[in-house]
Amino acid sequence: MARALYIHWPFCLKKCPYCDFNSHVRETIELAQWQAGLLADMRHEAAVAGGEPLESIFFGGGTPSLMPPALVETLLREAEHLWGFADGIEITIEANPSSVEAGNFKALANAGINRVSLGIQALDDATLQFLGRLHSAHEGLTALETAQAAFRRVSFDLIYARPEQTPAQWERELEQALSYGTGHLSLYQLTIEPGTRFATDVRLGRFTPLDDDAAAELFAVTRSRTAAAGLSAYEISNHARVGEESRHNLTYWRYHDYCGIGPGAHGRRGHVATVRHRKPENWLDAMAAHGHGMSEQRALPLAEQASEALLMGLRLREGIDLEIFSGRFSIATEHLIDPARFAFYAEQGLCWRDGTRMGVTADGMPLLDALLGELVPAELVSA
Repeated sequence: MARALYIHWPFCLKKCPYCDFNSHVRETIELAQWQAGLLADMRHEAAVAGGEPLESIFFGGGTPSLMPPALVETLLREAEHLWGFADGIEITIEANPSSVEAGNFKALANAGINRVSLGIQALDDATLQFLGRLHSAHEGLTALETAQAAFRRVSFDLIYARPEQTPAQWERELEQALSYGTGHLSLYQLTIEPGTRFATDVRLGRFTPLDDDAAAELFAVTRSRTAAAGLSAYEISNHARVGEESRHNLTYWRYHDYCGIGPGAHGRRGHVATVRHRKPENWLDAMAAHGHGMSEQRALPLAEQASEALLMGLRLREGIDLEIFSGRFSIATEHLIDPARFAFYAEQGLCWRDGTRMGVTADGMPLLDALLGELVPAELVSA
């Protein structure tokens, strides 16, 4: 049963030009209405998903650090009442490093948050302006210092493989990032997502994305420098000291059950996939009509579960256990991973196998999407 809870706060002060997440800008927010809705959505999930103690809670968005700390505390109190908390529960909130949000960090910690993920994204003002961020480099670093004083665990995000970025530039920025001593870094290559403003800018020739070969060189720099600093990659874009990995995100990548509430939130519980209404107003209407924000729930066929679990699990350095997957999804191991293709790519040094475990090597990770298309049988992907 579900032992993780995701809470989606859909509001931002501004939509970033690269962002395709479910985020919205609204002039006013009726907090009492949103508190009542999130509590009711949570109670619905708890009634369906059972009462095992939660091991992790993640406030995502949007910009959930814009939530009043009192609202966060109310939601956490209700979650503990409904499920109970496991010893050492990880409770994370995503935050942008504006002075307003940083001013709430101590209150959020007092409310129960024990881990923060900061969207710093870059360490220089010119890049932050290009990325459409509202904070300066100085504000970002000040917020990081405030977060390290307030929370037991701190992670922050950077975006690299930006237009015309060189390995030397990225190496300097990365070394600066590593110097702040956080136990976790999320380092994402800039991708041009359909429907974003950046997609329009590229189509109109306003800038040209970095090509694949140059991006691969930056990926190699990322792996080398983080490993040397003791924050090796445990997932393709996430780097941590041992014990500092995001337990909540590992729930997704290891294909365990979790509940998701709030606009656009996804969940998976008891082999059933759930999706909430994306638009805030539609979610509120559904809450009023049905007592939950669900737009869809459907049973997942075993083949589809196996495909999703493979695609997620092979993102991890630890890889997957084929024997466990075979028993879990009632599919023979040779039908989970194409044996001939695996042998070919293993010979190229792109995959590894150790007993019943297999995964993608460090050399294979830059080619992960293409490798997954080769290794995971088409009949599973199309199931």
